[in-house]
Amino acid sequence: MSQIFRRSTNYISKFSIFGAVFFIAIILWLLLEFNRSSYYTQAFFPREQPVQFSHKHHVGDDGIDCRYCHTTVEKTAFAGIPPTRTCMNCHNQIWADSPYLEPVRESWRTGKSIRWTRVHDLPDFVYFNHSIHVNKGVGCSTCHGRVDLMPLTYQVASLNMEWCMECHRSPEKFIRPKAEVFTMDWPPAVWKYGEAQKQNSDDTWHQEIEGPKLAKEYAIKSTEAMTSCSTCHR
Repeated sequence: MSQIFRRSTNYISKFSIFGAVFFIAIILWLLLEFNRSSYYTQAFFPREQPVQFSHKHHVGDDGIDCRYCHTTVEKTAFAGIPPTRTCMNCHNQIWADSPYLEPVRESWRTGKSIRWTRVHDLPDFVYFNHSIHVNKGVGCSTCHGRVDLMPLTYQVASLNMEWCMECHRSPEKFIRPKAEVFTMDWPPAVWKYGEAQKQNSDDTWHQEIEGPKLAKEYAIKSTEAMTSCSTCHR
């Protein structure tokens, strides 16, 4: 019986098989990269708000502490959205007649809350507790970025599971002294003792040295417990 296919068909078949595997791998890689992209995660996209509140002005310029507005961040799972009364503490005197702040004054008159747009919105199947992170030495800027430099607020992290797991696997790389949790420009070039700032090289902050000490001092759980599914999915 004569040969139906030429010998070159073998090479074409092998090339097609390996090409298909390579093509599938490329598609999977592109899907994974898209899942991490800011377009999909909405990182670095400022959110439109009823009032374009500037953290840069209030936190960076005026030096208002995070806890003045987010009053429950140290005590509960939710950091808290400030009520209109908090805004009016200042704005019943400062910029009291500005058209820019009319939504705030309307909320104050009617008693209806301002409908802010969430910037960091985790899926409902993820359990996140602000207080446990704050009390274990995780700083605001670690997750939220330098909000003191943001005229309009946006998320800087992907909020993907792999981003969370990076910290849960090695918390000592990210934690800081509890007194510095609300310091936006952490880590400092020089470790600060109270009001004084010593310039000796021995006082320089070394995360790889101090981090494990803090992890032990704050009784952070083992990697097995921190990466257990039930820790975040309940």
